[in-house]
Amino acid sequence: MEPASPAPAQPEAAAPEQPVRLARGSERSPKDMVMSLAVLLIPIALLLTFYRLVLDGDKPVAVDPAPTIQQAQQAKLFPVLAPQGLSDDWHTVSATFKRAENGATLRIGYVDPDKDPIQLVQSSVPTDTLLPQELSQDAKPIGTFRAQTGVWRLYDARPGEQALVLADPARTVVIVGKTDAENLESLAGSLR
Repeated sequence: MEPASPAPAQPEAAAPEQPVRLARGSERSPKDMVMSLAVLLIPIALLLTFYRLVLDGDKPVAVDPAPTIQQAQQAKLFPVLAPQGLSDDWHTVSATFKRAENGATLRIGYVDPDKDPIQLVQSSVPTDTLLPQELSQDAKPIGTFRAQTGVWRLYDARPGEQALVLADPARTVVIVGKTDAENLESLAGSLR
């Protein structure tokens, strides 16, 4: 019988490694953090400035209302008024013409020179039906405004909104928005 060979040596268990730590004084300082943020924020600020100043990123997207106004005029359901002579500070942002069971409605959305939204609504829907829908049940007349198109009534509409209303047997015209009465009157005065 041969002598028993010794059992193969077991590798010694490796001692657990200690995590690497930075020596005292080599941690990140507040100055390093500020520099890291600056590297990120400066390009973002430059891009935003370029977008706003060069590309006019703050301007509303303009829409040409002429085809929609023409569609409403061709329908001959009511006399259509179109704004004329508004300054370049007025931007048309939407225009729709829809027929319904009780009449047709032309809506044109604007952003006025004060950057407030204003909507011009012209409709053959009866005034008693249209005004509560557009201004709310609680709308109250608070004054008048005379323009070339006639005498408009100024309403206190939804909270923060005012409206001018021109009602005649053929149509109702409503100009409503969260703006001051001067901008509403400016739009009403431009309608022909």
